Amino acid sequence: MKKCLVVDDSSVIRKVARRILEGLNFEISEAEDGQQALEHCRREMPDAVLLDWNMPVMDGYEFLKALRRLPGGNRPKVVFCTTENDVVHIARALHAGANEYIMKPFDKEIVEAKFQEVGLI
Repeated sequence: MKKCLVVDDSSVIRKVARRILEGLNFEISEAEDGQQALEHCRREMPDAVLLDWNMPVMDGYEFLKALRRLPGGNRPKVVFCTTENDVVHIARALHAGANEYIMKPFDKEIVEAKFQEVGLI
């Protein structure tokens, strides 16, 4: 079973994402901010990361840059999931190593399509 780390400071978003991804046969771990997510990845590298941008402590962009510098940190497929929809944010995310980008609010069809595009399902 593939493992996905859901990183978002909103417990509601994490819960919705968990339900969708468990329905797609992922084992889910959660983190409330980028620092928690980075600590999780140091212990166990996931196959995928569903990542929010705006979070306390460490935002998604800083987490992504740090993740890609870790040993094996180039392996997880990272899908940014955020309200930031301008071209500058999207370009920064992709340049930092994101594989895909989806907008909030999202639904099962959007998540499934993006995870298929990056080869996770």
